[in-house]
Amino acid sequence: MADAPDAVLAERAGDGDVAAFEALARRHAPLMRAYARRLARSLDEADDVVQDALITAWKDIGTLNDGAAVKAWLMRIVAHRAVDAGRRRKTHENVADQPEPADRKPTPEEAAVVGSARRALDKALGRLPEEQRRCWVLKEFGGQSYEDIAETLGISVTSVRGRLARARTTLVKEMEDWR
Repeated sequence: MADAPDAVLAERAGDGDVAAFEALARRHAPLMRAYARRLARSLDEADDVVQDALITAWKDIGTLNDGAAVKAWLMRIVAHRAVDAGRRRKTHENVADQPEPADRKPTPEEAAVVGSARRALDKALGRLPEEQRRCWVLKEFGGQSYEDIAETLGISVTSVRGRLARARTTLVKEMEDWR
């Protein structure tokens, strides 16, 4: 079942096949978690976001019209849950204060370059206004369309375009020293 296409698994999961849904979850959970880690303020919050997203996906998978689009659909659910978590959060921690996750063992040189770039980007993202940061993360890390971002954040597509343009301009300036 692990080799079955997303469309087949989504259709079977929509019919209540738990094993099919588990295969989809195993396939897409790492990307969902990586995405949630960029949207959330802590690893624990990211894990909670993914868990909530998977619960929502299980409940709603029967309503998915295009099973081949299950990956994008799951990522939209993660984005919605992350925004909900952000709204519930009482304090807003600095992105730069979060520990650096290590997925594999890079060489010391790779680690230095990647770590430096990540710290610079985290600091630059931390200085962006919250609205711009959310738009940028949803677009760049989540790969969402302007329309999806607008829907997720409850704003117009024009606002998304403006926030992204301002965020990109600011990030280019902020990252100039790192280059």
